[in-house]
Amino acid sequence: MSGKPGGVFHLRDGLVVAVESPGAPGAEARFLRSGRISGEQWSELLREAGDARWPEAGLIAHGYAGAAQLRVVRMMAMQDAAFAVVAGSVEDCTPFDATSEPYAPVSLGESPWRLLQEATRKLAAVAGLPYPVRPDRERPAPAAIPDDVADQLPQLQRELIAHADGRRTARDIAFVTGLGVYTVTVGMARMLGEGLLEPAGETGSAAPIAVRVPAAGVLSRRSPAAAPRMDPAVVLALASALGDGGVSQEPSQEPSPEPESDTSSLPRRKPGASGITEALAPERTGGSWKGFFRLRNRIWTPDSGT
Repeated sequence: MSGKPGGVFHLRDGLVVAVESPGAPGAEARFLRSGRISGEQWSELLREAGDARWPEAGLIAHGYAGAAQLRVVRMMAMQDAAFAVVAGSVEDCTPFDATSEPYAPVSLGESPWRLLQEATRKLAAVAGLPYPVRPDRERPAPAAIPDDVADQLPQLQRELIAHADGRRTARDIAFVTGLGVYTVTVGMARMLGEGLLEPAGETGSAAPIAVRVPAAGVLSRRSPAAAPRMDPAVVLALASALGDGGVSQEPSQEPSPEPESDTSSLPRRKPGASGITEALAPERTGGSWKGFFRLRNRIWTPDSGT
């Protein structure tokens, strides 16, 4: 399904076995972001699995998760991706024959009608809240609440307050925490209605972006009164090349005022004043072709009879 965010529905024998969408974290992101397994441990499991993309056997063998827990995680990831697709905008639906297997398919597929019906029910539940939000639209910020009240909040609400900075949507927080997009969207909508969160655009309480300012004295402004100066050696070299004998050996530090002249006529250039013609002229030699032919006519040969 093309759209925003869009997604891919994998079907097998008429049943949906996996849904992948950039709008919802998959089974791998749920494990890594939730802290159940580290990135190094996940990479080691992939090396042990070889060609398998989903290291289910390694997760169970090393005790990171049980078989029943893996089934629940894969089902939740599939349903959450379907909700993200329905909550966004769908432009077109194109069937195609997939040659590769889905990343983490479920063992027992779900009916497409039932899967979309469940996603639509969740979307209607979010729309019925006092402050409905979209997974990729609102970016709330924490409200000013007393510390004693914040300490008594549930774990989910404390986690949402810690990651809501006025620039993250529900989808962004879901990818950061490893929670489901639907779970974060519902929690964000309820906290906005309860006053625990507030829209960043209305309050301006978004976390400011840190800007590094250079220390005082690092940057200095050039004085506008200081006139540009030229190296005296450069001036003498230019005067020698141009053949200007009237140039002073020590140029004045201050620029001399331009003489008043009639701007209607331009000064005429004197040919040869720069001396470049003499410098580039070829050297003259004593001999020429005329002398050669004269000498040739004077040479005696037997045929000439001279």
